[in-house]
Amino acid sequence: LKTGKNNSNDIEFSIIGFSDFPYLRIHLSFFFLLIYILTLIGNLVLLSLISLSPKLNTPMYYFLGNLSFLDILFTSVTAPKLIHIFAVNNGRTPLWECITQLYFIIGFGSTESFLLTLMSYDRYIAVCKPLHYTAIMNHNVCIAGAIGSWLGGLMTSFPIATSAAHDNYCGSNIINHFFCDIMALLKLACNDITVTCTILFVEIILTLMTCFLLTVISYICILWSILKIHTSEGKYKAFSTCSSHLTVVSIFYVIIFALYLKPKSEISLNQGRVLTLLNVYFIPMFNPIIYSLRNKEVRGAFK
Repeated sequence: LKTGKNNSNDIEFSIIGFSDFPYLRIHLSFFFLLIYILTLIGNLVLLSLISLSPKLNTPMYYFLGNLSFLDILFTSVTAPKLIHIFAVNNGRTPLWECITQLYFIIGFGSTESFLLTLMSYDRYIAVCKPLHYTAIMNHNVCIAGAIGSWLGGLMTSFPIATSAAHDNYCGSNIINHFFCDIMALLKLACNDITVTCTILFVEIILTLMTCFLLTVISYICILWSILKIHTSEGKYKAFSTCSSHLTVVSIFYVIIFALYLKPKSEISLNQGRVLTLLNVYFIPMFNPIIYSLRNKEVRGAFK
């Protein structure tokens, strides 16, 4: 790497992934290809059901359709490159490609956080204010919420990606990860990265913590409303409308907080990489399965 100001034509990184297990390279290539194909199939099937079934023409499934489309894009940002790295044993990645990948990873991750929060609000209205649900969650509100989530997520990632692009990388060029992860990339910078780290910290607080708190508040209100229902059947019916989303959002935040809020001294490199794999590859694959198995409307649309 060249010393001094970045020149995107000269700077290249080497993404090494599972370099600890070189004998598994081809097997891992096929494994992640299978995961990618299953993710595409699962989310495309769910998208098709939501688009074609009149029973799923509701705000909740409109947001779920956005989430499925997002999961396809989220996985597609990293999976093809990772499969290529394992298949040909070549992880060379120019700076511009690394920053672009970084931008979309953070952007789509933030968008998912916004969408999950919006879905929490939708469930809050459905359980706590059922008589006003149609009026509050009308067509215009749903479209505005979805557009706001996408724009908000992609705008959120712009400052951190821009700041990382202007850092100087003049030391090792080896990214000990599966893709251009922001924390792995910043370890290679040879200048003061205070600005980039500050932007990252502020974005985590403003985006993740705000969305998390709003989600928690929504579910506290939902739980309170469910407890006031007198019949067991009524409680079960109310809870069943939220169970799929609660499962997905719980897994999402547990992994995110373990990755970014847990002290680095308590998490090893391999643990961090496994958590990242779960977040980027396995969660998008399991989301449509969770919504299908735990939701009778989706199961009914298959018939």
